[in-house]
Amino acid sequence: MSSPQVSKVGFEHHHDGFGLGYNRPRLCWRFTTSEDTLPAWKQTGYEIEVEWLSPSRPTKSFSVESDESTLVPWPAEPLSSRSRAAVRVRVQGRGNGETGSPRETSSEWSPPSIVEAGLLERDDWAASFIAHESEPSRSDRDDDELAPHPLRFRKKFKIDNSVTSSGSRARLYITSLGVLKAYINGRRTSDEEMAPGWTSYRHRLNYRVHDVTDLLKTDATNVIVVEVAQGWYAGWLGFDGGTRFNYGKDIGVLAQLEISADQEGSQPWRLCTDTTWAVKRSPIRSSSIYNGEVYDAPEDDGLEWSQPAQERDEQRGWSATRKLPWPGGELVAPDAAPVRVVQVVDAVSVFKSTGGKTIVDFGQNLVGKVRVQEINVPKDREVTLKHAEVMENGELGTRPLRLAKATDTVISAGEPLLQWSPEFTFHGFRYAQVDGLTDSDSPLPAKENFKALVMHTDMRPRGDFTCSNEMVNQLYRNIRWSMKGNFLSIPTDCPQRDERLGWTGDIQIFAPTANFLYDSTGMLKDWLQDLKAEQMEEEDFVPPFIVPSIPTPGWSHMPAAVWDDVLILTPYALYKSSGDRAILERHFESMRGWLEHGIRRDAVDGLWDRGHWQLGDWLDPKAPTDDPAGGVTDDVLVADAYLVRVTTAFADACKVLGKADEHAKYAQQATQLRHAFQHKYITSAGNLMSNTQTGIALALRFGLYRTERERETARARLEKLVRRAGFNIATGFAGTPAILGALASVGRTQLAYRMLLEKTCPSWLYPVAMGATTVWERWDSMLPDGSINPGSMTSFNHYALGAVAEWLHGTVGGISTAPNSGWRRIRVRPVPGGTITSAAISFDGPYGLVSCEWRLDGVKFSMKLIVPPNSSAEVTLPSEQGRQTMGATTPGRVVGSGTHNFTCGFDPGEWPPEAIIAPHREAPTKDIA
Repeated sequence: MSSPQVSKVGFEHHHDGFGLGYNRPRLCWRFTTSEDTLPAWKQTGYEIEVEWLSPSRPTKSFSVESDESTLVPWPAEPLSSRSRAAVRVRVQGRGNGETGSPRETSSEWSPPSIVEAGLLERDDWAASFIAHESEPSRSDRDDDELAPHPLRFRKKFKIDNSVTSSGSRARLYITSLGVLKAYINGRRTSDEEMAPGWTSYRHRLNYRVHDVTDLLKTDATNVIVVEVAQGWYAGWLGFDGGTRFNYGKDIGVLAQLEISADQEGSQPWRLCTDTTWAVKRSPIRSSSIYNGEVYDAPEDDGLEWSQPAQERDEQRGWSATRKLPWPGGELVAPDAAPVRVVQVVDAVSVFKSTGGKTIVDFGQNLVGKVRVQEINVPKDREVTLKHAEVMENGELGTRPLRLAKATDTVISAGEPLLQWSPEFTFHGFRYAQVDGLTDSDSPLPAKENFKALVMHTDMRPRGDFTCSNEMVNQLYRNIRWSMKGNFLSIPTDCPQRDERLGWTGDIQIFAPTANFLYDSTGMLKDWLQDLKAEQMEEEDFVPPFIVPSIPTPGWSHMPAAVWDDVLILTPYALYKSSGDRAILERHFESMRGWLEHGIRRDAVDGLWDRGHWQLGDWLDPKAPTDDPAGGVTDDVLVADAYLVRVTTAFADACKVLGKADEHAKYAQQATQLRHAFQHKYITSAGNLMSNTQTGIALALRFGLYRTERERETARARLEKLVRRAGFNIATGFAGTPAILGALASVGRTQLAYRMLLEKTCPSWLYPVAMGATTVWERWDSMLPDGSINPGSMTSFNHYALGAVAEWLHGTVGGISTAPNSGWRRIRVRPVPGGTITSAAISFDGPYGLVSCEWRLDGVKFSMKLIVPPNSSAEVTLPSEQGRQTMGATTPGRVVGSGTHNFTCGFDPGEWPPEAIIAPHREAPTKDIA
């Protein structure tokens, strides 16, 4: 029997440790096990070796007695700009030997991880932001031809032999006012898309670091070219036409190429953006996130230019550059991974629409762009690709795009279109209409000529779930695809229409699910920095509805529950999934500011001002098509329920941070608000004023009832509502994450399964039955007859209603993190039900892989559980789970790391539960997955 193996060391929540923005990064490592790993193994100490990759700095080792293996302090002297080190760890621990007696072990060294700091100080930057020397044409009209034209910046240079050596390295530090791609000697410096990403530019601007050592030539002329388009910086953003130039009118670039030797204190050779660079218009005539690109291939003279005379340069359109003022925002190295093409999807068919248009079907609603593989096109012919998520009446369903054109155009140079795709845009689509590629009487092009390039922030996958019900598995795949499509630089609402904005309510609802599916901590941590910055500059501490903020006509600056509660609930969700108290500390003043100043309170009871408008249970299926906030649940009740929840969460955060006085204050405030809620909304018999699925579910999940008697009343009311609805869902954004957990908490798990497995509209599986491959914005984004919902706001790729995955993880799969443990203690509580007879779930978390597989044969339940080293699990078998009492759960048995098998007898109960049908109505045919 042996120690577990130790993974490579990670640094903070950074995606790979290259170009790090920290001088003392905390370290993390995970564990992997084999059959001979000691069970119940726990770390007792660790050794960290820091090998500085500089001859003048000696390797140092540090030995620490500690059981911590995540976010442990940096042991060595701080990193300085550009410094590099190889870091590895080995651990000591104790587990149970063959006889069950404790046994001490020591692991092998982990593989080395290279950490390299970026430019940590403002003085490290010698480069200047540069733009075209003349003012570009500008207009407030919706005309991309009059937008800032995409530009190519160029510099020719030579590198002397004396600059390079066998140990030298070349780095390109780069950012832009816009989105960029960089080339050295005609080769891309990185595979990043939409770089450097979207931030609140007034506060933060990302820069990236590229390793370009292998792209340079010594004693020869090199050419660096940076192509920049308007992107989010100057392009149209927002719905109802949106606004342009939200951050600035000049697109520009900042680049600093350095060649360094691994010698402490040596000065790097530099090439910096300045007015000696040349610039010309790109052959991309226009580029817009919403509208797509127009590429004029005959105008493209390639990215590897020769060295014509200056006069020739000018004739070919090259102009001088001018310096731009340094922006007001801080230049930062993000933790989030870049946006990349992470997958290539083949077309499944090419067919003619009802009107004779050529349609390419990729079989999956996705986010990215189409790549044309190799097709001959006559010179000067325009080929267009128009994108949409669905077909309607045999044609491309473009109405949900609103004003977004979502069209890419290439003007042929008479040569084959070879591996062509747009450069600086992305679309949400399953279908692409291709015009101009062939003559009307030509045969359809082969499907092999088209690929879909899937783009999203390149997060590490963590969680997975499957079960015996294939429709539920498809729902889970749809949730994953919607997350991928909407985690592109920032967490957006949708990826296809004239919106694609960082709505706070959507991510507040979905964050717990997101943190399970992918390691999204780095990305969300970066986004929260923008949220905080934009909130804290307001005197009333009220954040915008969307972050980064842009003008949104019709959405004035006003506080709103659920959406603005992101200030507390999303940092707390990140803490719960990562155990990182620093996230709570960083946002402490932001959280407190919202509670103390942002909320519009009633002067008497401290709840929300009853006259203040709220979004409420947004997109309740009973809400009018043109009024998504007009659901059946009282909007202020929803806000007040959330107020109790966020105040309780903030009190818990204060306790985690060791702020005793603040914890006492806000815990007492939460108690007072809970009493005020009870007085205002709950009768002495336990009846809730808003007798709806959402109202009761929130009151149950947020612990708002006074007694078990009131909870019993709530159970009976909720059960009747669910049965009377024929097990159709009746919740919107606020109630959907709570409804199934509320039913399970009062012992009605079979009712929860019956709702989950319902296939008629509205339900989670209705879109699946309609062929959806992503989660819809509305429960009925497409009507049963195949027509698109008539509302002006309809998307087929929204993740918010996919928050049901949290229940799939914690109840069906049966695993979740225990409170305040960051997955060091795992709660295992699977509850079988419905038609699901087996499930398998896994989570590759901060300590390693957790997996749970269970099967129900008749009334015999069996489960296999794998717990990673240095962690433990609290296991409660289905037969041991009673109804939760006032929100508490029965503690389970505790097991250590290793593989564990369990069995018990378990009868899930009545199946299928019966609906309550009025006597004058005919009972509908059951439609259960």
